[in-house]
Amino acid sequence: MSDFTMVATAPLDGYAKDFDGVSLAEITNRAIISIATPAGGEAHLAKAVKSAFGTTLPNIGGSQSSTFSNGQFLGLQQGQTFFVFEHDAPNALEIVAEQLKDAAYLSDQTDSFVMLTISGKNARLALERICLIDLHPDAFSIGRVARTSMEHLSVIIKRTDEDTFFLMSPRSSALSFLHVLETSIHNVT
Repeated sequence: MSDFTMVATAPLDGYAKDFDGVSLAEITNRAIISIATPAGGEAHLAKAVKSAFGTTLPNIGGSQSSTFSNGQFLGLQQGQTFFVFEHDAPNALEIVAEQLKDAAYLSDQTDSFVMLTISGKNARLALERICLIDLHPDAFSIGRVARTSMEHLSVIIKRTDEDTFFLMSPRSSALSFLHVLETSIHNVT
């Protein structure tokens, strides 16, 4: 019998590139856990998150930081939050489940998404060409999160700093998403 070894690979193989005024890089050392609130379990989940992660769950469209593995809670919709944290082993679900016990329904979404960061003085200009939401700092401040689309591709976007954005898009269209971003960057640099 043959010996097979499975090796985890990043959707874009660790892509990183600097353009004129924009840096674009894949994030490969983070896990994504979807946290769904059981019916009537809001208070129990809030208490568990506060106890385990030292923070509160964000409102829809907001985010909350945690000192637990440099984590971020992303408020996506009623009853659903994504917890994105530094972790590169295949046991992220077990780690969060151990922390939250029975307070939520959890699913590991790490391999379902490509994660990128785009930054620099022209980052917002590049995103505004393809994003359906207003990314001006007055409308989309630091810490804001939204589900949107860019060139018909589903995207979760978070503003992490004045000229820096965190992006998540389905892994199945990672190369198309990268092409969209690179094309838009080339058009503003």
